[in-house]
Amino acid sequence: MFTLNDLQELFPRTKGNISTNFTIEKVITDSRTKTENALFVPIIGNTFDGHKFIQQAIENGAIAALWDEKVEIPNHLPEGFVIYTVGDTIEALQHLAKAYRNKVNPIVIGITGSNGKTTTKDLIKSVLQTKRKTHATAGNFNNHIGLPLTILEMPADTEILITEMGMSDFGEIKTLSNIAMPDYAIITNIGESHIEHLGSRSGIAEAKLEIRHGLKEDGILLIDGDEILLETIKAEANVISCGMADTNTVVISNISVQDNVTDFSLNGEQFTIPLLGAHHAKNASFAITVARDLDYDKINIQKGLKTFNQSTMRFEKMTGKNGATIINDAYNASATSMKAGIEVVKQLSGFKHKGLVLGDILELGEHAKTLHLTVADVIDESIQFVYTFGESANEISALVKNEHPTIRCKHFLTKSDLTHELSKELNADTLLFFKASRGMKFEEIIESILE
Repeated sequence: MFTLNDLQELFPRTKGNISTNFTIEKVITDSRTKTENALFVPIIGNTFDGHKFIQQAIENGAIAALWDEKVEIPNHLPEGFVIYTVGDTIEALQHLAKAYRNKVNPIVIGITGSNGKTTTKDLIKSVLQTKRKTHATAGNFNNHIGLPLTILEMPADTEILITEMGMSDFGEIKTLSNIAMPDYAIITNIGESHIEHLGSRSGIAEAKLEIRHGLKEDGILLIDGDEILLETIKAEANVISCGMADTNTVVISNISVQDNVTDFSLNGEQFTIPLLGAHHAKNASFAITVARDLDYDKINIQKGLKTFNQSTMRFEKMTGKNGATIINDAYNASATSMKAGIEVVKQLSGFKHKGLVLGDILELGEHAKTLHLTVADVIDESIQFVYTFGESANEISALVKNEHPTIRCKHFLTKSDLTHELSKELNADTLLFFKASRGMKFEEIIESILE
């Protein structure tokens, strides 16, 4: 990755022997990681300071470290161990990642949006890796620390880098985009996530559009063309809009949801994905459009879509006790994604009983009640029961009960009571859909009713 001299050019204030032939093979922030020839980057958080674990990092293979100038360098470091003193280790990590991104020089795809970032990332990776060496964000490494680490994990022969960019406030996407410098930037949609900090959906749109700051001068921005808040930029140069409306550059039509797949057309060309729902057709449209621009043919595109493996807890089909079908979509939630999931459940056939198990959507602040109530708008008599858990989810079951008396609605104060009630519903004719914000830990409920 780097020689010690390379690092000295980036971080001139050094202590230790940089004349050795050692090279940095890995960059770590966790001192417990066992490795060889690593650069340790100690992070200072609200409740911890990574500098305190320098000895453990050395024992596990670190040969050099970045070091915050405000922290005293210990005297017990091994002879030859190299320290690069910096003003801030997180900013230095970001600077290092940008330098490595430039050194490898892959085609970079940056993805942001309130919902669908990870699915879109996984779809793009699945398609593009059919022809080129591809590296992508792992898990939820999509913030100011995770994105630099994603870049620094990239093999030196990477041809395409796919980065996911998350945020909770203004300025964060701008920082990430300036580090990654994408050739393609994607805004999957504008939802309600983090509205507590950003004030409104307009604020969220403004924050997502920060992805343009690092976009290459000739780079391409792909957007959700059905989103009214992005309407003003649709006509701009190098903007491709994907959506259902026929005013979009890429028009999604003829959507058909089957048992395990969704069929759809893009500008009249037919595709199939092993995912359920119109919202996933839109996620796939971004992957297909980028692949087309990179000269992938339909054979490779469809091969990549067919072999796609979705991350866990994202509309994950599972088998419950007594043969019940469980859909675990509880990785996270917004009002938009919860409604989209319910719409898919309504379309699924082959079940006599369909139940929704819904939890709180977090980080909505003063908008919590209003946005939870909007979820009830998409629930109709094709659903037999609605069970809710949490402080705000009660708004959903209460409104459904009032508007649809034939739907059984219950709100639960404890997970044990909810699990006990669910045990009565478990049979081969039942489909249970679970959706809540990650902080609700719905996997605790799901695990107790699995086969």
